[in-house]
Amino acid sequence: MSTYRTSRRGTRVALAAAITATAALIGPVSHATPSTTASTTPPATASGSPSPGAAGLGDPLFPLDGNGGYKVTRHVLDFDWKAPGTAFPATATIKARATQSLSSFHLDFAGNTLRKVLVNGATARTERDGDELVVTPAKPLPEGSRFTVEVAYTADPTQIRHRDDAIEDYGWIPTPDGTVLYPQPNGAKMIFPANDHPSQRAPITFRITTPPGLSAAANGKLVDRAEQPDGRIRWTYDTEQPVAAQLAQLAIGKFTFVDSVGPRGLPIRDVVPDALVEPTAAYRELTAGHIAWLEQRLGPYPFKRYGVLVGDTDLGVALETQTLSLVPKADLLGTRVDAERNLVHELTHQWLGDDLAIRTWSDLWLSEGHARFYERLYSQEHGGDSFEAAMRTAYENHDLWRRDFGAPAEPTEPNLFKRMRYDGSALVFYALREQVGDAAFRKIEKAWATEYRGRTVGTADYIALASRIAGQDLEGFLRPWLYGAKTPPMPGHPDWVVTPVQG
Repeated sequence: MSTYRTSRRGTRVALAAAITATAALIGPVSHATPSTTASTTPPATASGSPSPGAAGLGDPLFPLDGNGGYKVTRHVLDFDWKAPGTAFPATATIKARATQSLSSFHLDFAGNTLRKVLVNGATARTERDGDELVVTPAKPLPEGSRFTVEVAYTADPTQIRHRDDAIEDYGWIPTPDGTVLYPQPNGAKMIFPANDHPSQRAPITFRITTPPGLSAAANGKLVDRAEQPDGRIRWTYDTEQPVAAQLAQLAIGKFTFVDSVGPRGLPIRDVVPDALVEPTAAYRELTAGHIAWLEQRLGPYPFKRYGVLVGDTDLGVALETQTLSLVPKADLLGTRVDAERNLVHELTHQWLGDDLAIRTWSDLWLSEGHARFYERLYSQEHGGDSFEAAMRTAYENHDLWRRDFGAPAEPTEPNLFKRMRYDGSALVFYALREQVGDAAFRKIEKAWATEYRGRTVGTADYIALASRIAGQDLEGFLRPWLYGAKTPPMPGHPDWVVTPVQG
């Protein structure tokens, strides 16, 4: 997500004491044990004795996000879209595997009127608990068993929430003739029942039916377009690879699909409102070059396709929805420097944030800091502002940002998407490059993006990998940059001074 434009928003209260963290938060085994995650020990139960799955994964910032006791293996979403602002029939089919013997389990699911819930074809009992849907199947689900949940509901495309930070509106984002999605950080629950945490990923199949004259687009590959007997069109997309709920994208509107080819024949398909095809063409056509530039630094592009979804909306920020980045039209109608910064930022996330998923929200600095680092580096190399000057400004403000927003790896929920996670976190990578040298830094970065490909990562993983590749223990160097109230000296820049914090 790119956030250097002005923004606004409100917060969500989380009840950490109500949550038992589960091992699902860990994701794939990593090279080091993160010191920044919540406890991941599941509750002890008698072997085979059914018990409720945890209501959340115990994330320090959003403890109720995600769910314990099962692992989703696929979502199938059937949406029968009607018109902007109009409720429509929807069905979410969730295929999952029980990681404990379950008497009941939770789904992250907010609003949206339920019609029926089936588990393995049998009617299940349900209960609403805030943004949680508690599902009690007719029979307990044994540990290791595979099961299917079918949730039929009436989708409400007017569901939007707000934050007092860079995100602004999230959930369903209206356009003149349809919608786009902005699920980050935890707005997927307003769109479909999910295991809504960035560490939890599964493939998604979208089946969207639209009225004649409207198109649908979603993450991944268009696998079918079929006209229905009533003249409506059913569009089927498959993400092809697992995707976190916060990175799901579904767009409906009067679109033109613009196809091109990237490095090594990579399919690129932009989804553009008809009236914006020509006005945005010059900047969208830069994507292949952006991919080639990032591949030199991060290795091969990690997915099977890419594209830009141009949002016909006044949404204040872009979003790295997987394989189809949402970029508001204003970002593509201004200067080339600003347009490229946004495009490179969201593209960087395809490697770092999408393919490499963060383990907890406190690890967001790894995603947004990297995207800001490469966005600014690219911009400097292509006629934009000085990267060093931007980092010097960030350094001068770092103690102030630490006080107001938390250190890079120590956010609070209301301050998660504030300035520290962007320029303040890019500064950490800048300092590391100054410490180890450009050649070693480039090796670290390429190893990070390639060795952990498709995995869930955390702060301790990066410190361990950087130390191994650089051939020196960087724990003592990086931790003061990531934690605490005081900013360390910048290597190689003794003249850089941090602005004193008053009071």
